[in-house]
Amino acid sequence: MKAQPPASHFIDGEYVEDTAGTAFDSIYPATGEVIARLHAATPAIVDRAIAAAKRAQGEWAAMSPTARGRILKRAADIMRTRNRELSELETLDTGKPIQETIVADPTSGADAFEFFGGVAAAALNGDYIPLGGDFAFTKRVPLGVCVGIGAWNYPQQIACWKGAPALIAGNAMVFKPSENTPLGALKIAEILFEAGLPKGLYNVIQGDRSTGPLLVNHKDVAKVSLTGSVETGRKVAGAAASQLKHVTMELGGKSPLIVFDDADLESAIGGAMLGNFYSTGQVCSNGTRVFIQKGIKERFLSRLKERTEKIIIGDPMIEETQLGPMVSRAQLDKVFAYIEKGKAEGATLLTGGGIPNDVSAEGTYIQPTVFADVTDEMTIAREEIFGPVMCVLDFDHEDEVIERANGTEFGLSAGVFTSDLTRAHRVADRLEAGTLWINTYNLAPVEVPFGGSKQSGFGRENSLAALNHYTELKSVYVAMSPVQSPY
Repeated sequence: MKAQPPASHFIDGEYVEDTAGTAFDSIYPATGEVIARLHAATPAIVDRAIAAAKRAQGEWAAMSPTARGRILKRAADIMRTRNRELSELETLDTGKPIQETIVADPTSGADAFEFFGGVAAAALNGDYIPLGGDFAFTKRVPLGVCVGIGAWNYPQQIACWKGAPALIAGNAMVFKPSENTPLGALKIAEILFEAGLPKGLYNVIQGDRSTGPLLVNHKDVAKVSLTGSVETGRKVAGAAASQLKHVTMELGGKSPLIVFDDADLESAIGGAMLGNFYSTGQVCSNGTRVFIQKGIKERFLSRLKERTEKIIIGDPMIEETQLGPMVSRAQLDKVFAYIEKGKAEGATLLTGGGIPNDVSAEGTYIQPTVFADVTDEMTIAREEIFGPVMCVLDFDHEDEVIERANGTEFGLSAGVFTSDLTRAHRVADRLEAGTLWINTYNLAPVEVPFGGSKQSGFGRENSLAALNHYTELKSVYVAMSPVQSPY
């Protein structure tokens, strides 16, 4: 099974190779098979990509938003036409089941191109400010060359979520996918070029943690948007801030999901499972601290165990498979270490915690895992695991659970299940998170802003709010009479 691209990088409208860059393999997580070999960007490749972006950006910015939008909407149409092909590549890249990627990955990327392609003509308008005889107006102008740094859990989606608002606002982008999932972003670049995007406006270069600083510190880069860990975010934000570059950070979380005893039990369990096991638990917004009111604890755990143990684990290319492998051996080892830590600290292993039967021995598989009787001070309740490990805690009262839910450095997401909508809104208002759900979990349509607070980052992906992070406001004062000067 091979997915070798023509070359490692896509720059200025064509594939580019530089074998002087460090070679690395792209691994299919389900079997451990090498599906592609690529080369990390050298400094020369980085300079070439940024130079192409800088050269192309001015002419692109001079186009009308409507004209730019037509290209993005054509790209969305192409992506939808090729959804199966792109979804299979995403599954090879990540190991996520095809039943997920075919509905949640290329399609959400296409949604981003379609949304931003359609709204920019109105959303990028400025304001008229009357000042008596004089007046002023504002306009939103592009920043210039933007850098996107992606994570490995949703590589195609992230490439589009960052590319769409950047491009429609008149910027150029250089995108670096994770070295674990290098393939999808190259296809996105191909499709944009095919849709009519001028050369140089969307470039993809490969690399690892040593490549990021070359991009972030480059003098011609105006903006950096990162999706990644808190640790990486601090480094990237610090480097960008030292040069006063614009930044948005979409980082990690340890999000609370609160289930009150009046909740619809099956919906709450479904939400908790989606918020912990979808994409093999590799979702930054996952509700990995599930707080259950004590009155329904036993019923919740019993049914949760039953439903979890029915999850179909196996070959992610088979459409019946519901849970695929972890993205890499390193991530698998990290998750197993947390499971051992949970056992050692006294949590009750309700189900899972091992390697599934009947899967490839070379694949990076793990059973969906649930810990009960978890307490706030346990490591598995405090640190982001980024795997299919659910921590169930119990609580008595609303004020208590809100205080405990907020007792974390993270603030990406939160959820609440209850039939009392007054309480639902009250709790949502008090939870310290950027993205919240009531009686559902982890839905992220492009029309809704997505992002975190506290150590989970700043800025927003998606919606009209994203355009604020790829433009800056210019104010123009217009005098309608001669200058009256005392000099």
